[in-house]
Amino acid sequence: MTAVNHRQVSNGAVNSWSAIRFEAELSLRRLAPRMEAVWIAEDADQTLRNEFETRLNEHWPAVFETLHKLYGDRYDFFYHLEQILITAVKAWINRPETLREVDRHRINAPDWFASEEVVGGALYVDLFSENLGRLRETIGYFKELGLTYLHLMPLFAVRPGDNDGGYAISNYRSIDPRLGTIEDLKLLADDLRAAGITLVLDFVFNHTADDHQWAQLAQSGDCEYQQYFHIFPDRRMPDRYEQTLREIFPTVRRGNFTWHDGMQQWVWTTFNSFQWDLNYSNPAVFRSMLEEMFFIADMGVDILRLDAVAFIWKQMGTSCENQPQAHLLIQAFNLLARIATPGLLFKSEAIVHPDEVVKYVSSEECQISYNPTLMALLWESLATRETRLLVRSLSHRHKLPDGTAWVNYLRCHDDIGWTFDDADAAEIGINAFNHRQFLNEFYTGQYPGSFARGVPFQENAQTGDMRIAGTLASLAGLELAIENDCEEEKERGIGRMLLLQSITLSIGGIPLIYLGEEWGMLNDYEFVKDPAKAGDTRWIHRPKMQWEFLSELDDKIESGGGSIRKRIFRSLQRMIAARKSQSAFAGQVMELITTGNHHVLSFVRINGGNRVIVIGNFSEEPQTIIGNHLRTAGLGRFFQDAISGRNYGTSEDIQLEPYQYLWLCRV
Repeated sequence: MTAVNHRQVSNGAVNSWSAIRFEAELSLRRLAPRMEAVWIAEDADQTLRNEFETRLNEHWPAVFETLHKLYGDRYDFFYHLEQILITAVKAWINRPETLREVDRHRINAPDWFASEEVVGGALYVDLFSENLGRLRETIGYFKELGLTYLHLMPLFAVRPGDNDGGYAISNYRSIDPRLGTIEDLKLLADDLRAAGITLVLDFVFNHTADDHQWAQLAQSGDCEYQQYFHIFPDRRMPDRYEQTLREIFPTVRRGNFTWHDGMQQWVWTTFNSFQWDLNYSNPAVFRSMLEEMFFIADMGVDILRLDAVAFIWKQMGTSCENQPQAHLLIQAFNLLARIATPGLLFKSEAIVHPDEVVKYVSSEECQISYNPTLMALLWESLATRETRLLVRSLSHRHKLPDGTAWVNYLRCHDDIGWTFDDADAAEIGINAFNHRQFLNEFYTGQYPGSFARGVPFQENAQTGDMRIAGTLASLAGLELAIENDCEEEKERGIGRMLLLQSITLSIGGIPLIYLGEEWGMLNDYEFVKDPAKAGDTRWIHRPKMQWEFLSELDDKIESGGGSIRKRIFRSLQRMIAARKSQSAFAGQVMELITTGNHHVLSFVRINGGNRVIVIGNFSEEPQTIIGNHLRTAGLGRFFQDAISGRNYGTSEDIQLEPYQYLWLCRV
């Protein structure tokens, strides 16, 4: 290949889409012999070749343009382009036929994940079922609850000892031996697919563990693999970077760089000292991680959660978060997935400012995304008993591009950070800094009258920043109520939990239940006995599943401790079933209803000619809703609650009990 056209592009002579397309097509013609050699060597079926080449011709111009923006100024750009293309060809050839069938279906039904039938659950395999083999035996449990989407926390091989809950991966192609084998994962994926449950795994692509093969080779002095990471001989460059970086885990260690005695150099470690950030300015890193992504996808994975997406590109003089190149990297991964594994979706994990979160959500980047702002503001509304800040945020932050969806959750393996917008708070007269301090006090139980029993996570005394750890039940007041043996408070705790679940199940997107929530599991204070966990308070909301709870589902006695767990499980089960019965909950259309009552959240979900009005009282006091507001929003005079079956007329005002929620359908 000559360098002439490369120089033309680099010098800006080619600056239009038609010119980029021409250059892309030219590069593809040049690469055709290399592709042909792979097809022949693999004895690939002509039909497979035709399918792949159809998608390649459609997406290659965008692939070329995106990768050129990232790496086009390198002398070896075309070499890496060739390697990336060959990686995609081999990925399609090696993809199991059962997954190719899924690909073909989803190409023709790209919005499959927007259905009202999709309800998610997340779990740690070892805490839920000990290993992958036993997890296969619990698929009936997921179906009984109503789950159709299962996210398994990281299960690949990890470093010994502290591994950040599985996010310090030593080998992307090997399962943690305590959990099983790659074959066990494939069998589980097959069984889940047969049961109509999609499988979600993490793609931890910002960093590897310090004992990953690439890191070990770097430590041995291999110059090629030292360029896979950000490694510095002295503090000059790290100190310049630190001027604009924030600290993610300030109680673990200060700064973002770790001294390595063996190499006598500094390594970029945004999170923990044993998690080495990858250097994506090196195209070899992109290609290598692309290979790992395709390998994971071929295990039968439907959705990859892209971990720590905001941090994947470093740029001097910036926060090194949410950089334009980070978006280009995700777009490149997405485009190559569209070519080689087209049934695969991406889920964004960007716990950053709301304005930045939405930038990762599109059909070109991540089709689905966690909704951290909704999660934070639902807890904010419980603490204040008002929905003003929640409504303000929903009024202009909930809508997403077509072909995408939120993943709505209340708790996850991680902490709660108060990621609302300061300007939204100021708009309704709230000082954001002071309000976050109040919320921290409230959810750690320090504020007078608080019902919550959370604990601090990564408190930074210098900045006042803090996040909150705790289970749904303990944060909602059930732990304190049980401690005080107060029946009234138990009812309120249960009411708060179910109210929040009613919103995430109905507001638009994929609801995600952190397994244990269906039983109201409380904080696990025993984690401090494990030295590998004692320094991370997030383990307090990662309790071990108690399978003996299942016997309570058949218990006819409606008193005693078991009745609380049974009520929560059955109530959530009914809500999930009700969600699936209402086609209005498909898609994303959500319109707020003005109620004139700041203690109440109300909105209407619309899909085609179907409407459901959702109402929730965030106060422990009864509240009133004007019936005519519901008539005009729901376009009807008579409604039935989809959960309880009770009928309501709009000729009179509707009275809501403390923490009551309604899903009103026309009758």
